[in-house]
Amino acid sequence: MRTADLDTTGIDDRASDLRTRFHAVRSHSEDLARGLLPEDQTVQSMQDCSPTKWHLAHVSWFFETFVLQPHLRGYRVAHPDFGFLFNSYYEAAGARHNRFERGLITRPTVMEVSAYRHHITEAMDRLMAVADEGLWRQIGPLVEIGIHHEQQHQELILMDILNLFAANPLKPVYRPWKPHVVPSTAHLAWFDYDGGIYGIGHEGDEFSYDNESPRHEVLLRPFRLASRAVTNAEWIAFIMDGGYGRAELWLADGWARVKAGEFRAPLYWTGDGEDWHAMTLSGQHPVDPDAPVVHVSYYEADAFARWAGKRLPTEAEWEIAARGLPHDGNFASSGFLRPVAAPDRPHPAQMFGDVWEWTMSPYTAYPGYRPAPGAIGEYNGKFMSNQMVLRGGCCATPDGHIRATYRNFFYPHQRWPFAGLRLAEDA
Repeated sequence: MRTADLDTTGIDDRASDLRTRFHAVRSHSEDLARGLLPEDQTVQSMQDCSPTKWHLAHVSWFFETFVLQPHLRGYRVAHPDFGFLFNSYYEAAGARHNRFERGLITRPTVMEVSAYRHHITEAMDRLMAVADEGLWRQIGPLVEIGIHHEQQHQELILMDILNLFAANPLKPVYRPWKPHVVPSTAHLAWFDYDGGIYGIGHEGDEFSYDNESPRHEVLLRPFRLASRAVTNAEWIAFIMDGGYGRAELWLADGWARVKAGEFRAPLYWTGDGEDWHAMTLSGQHPVDPDAPVVHVSYYEADAFARWAGKRLPTEAEWEIAARGLPHDGNFASSGFLRPVAAPDRPHPAQMFGDVWEWTMSPYTAYPGYRPAPGAIGEYNGKFMSNQMVLRGGCCATPDGHIRATYRNFFYPHQRWPFAGLRLAEDA
């Protein structure tokens, strides 16, 4: 994990900023659970998802394990079994409960998890209040990681709630529908980029994850990038043209899933022909033809690109195109909690927000990458196999969490993330 170093200059300001952001993030997680019933927070809808209650406890366990236990004198764990229940995948942190059985953890209750969160927040307050400059140098980077880690789980909470509510025949509403009015529908245009040697990856002292480094050079051929994400209307045209029935468009593993009946339309879509509805965090609604298509796998994204006579961008191409663009997209704070139609922009629109965009790049280490020692080093590096990179954030991503170098990653068959695509081609 790479974090901003806490230097001597401005240490009090940096510490104050971390305390403020810590409380804001903790409060927002609880806001996400507000309005959910205890039953909503306990159920696990599929193996990839986790109950809301588990997310809220796990991010608290993270602070307890990596910050409080090593650094708060006299601290004792809130409960001797919580480490086993709420460790996710950190082998160095000890044994853990089976991920696929998190929905069976009816105890502790939602109220007990809330009390656990309060206990951790209060202990963190005590630690941060007494920390001198030397201690801040130790805990500051860990607190920073914990804040960003909790933001990641805030997005996961929304992904998992949607998956859970979509499985309910009553199609519950998580948040009321917020109408979206676009001044003008963005037409599809193309932006050209020169070939050459470019530096990609994180640089500077601001926070980043370790998988964004080291910065290194890549050689790119001239390429073109679409001005916006692929829309629902364009995806319906793909369906109507038999896109899910044409083997020549699909990678072999994706075609096997089509033949097994797994892929017929984007996840959460119901209908046929040109008449489709989709489940959202605001209940079930007609598919908006101008909004970006979402909840498609890498296999589907790749098949669509072939059908369109294009391809997906590499992550290096995406990063070069996104560099310097404003982060003014549709994030969680907009209140839409769904992708919305692109506005016209003099540069590629929707690069940040709306949908995570599949790239054609496998998730592997950058040249010279070394994971951090200990359990923290398990955060990203151990997953650098068999997954694909996505870029740009989505409508469920917290504001301030994303950057041009941010590398998200999922397995190519997964569809419950807010994932879509943007087309590219060789110039």
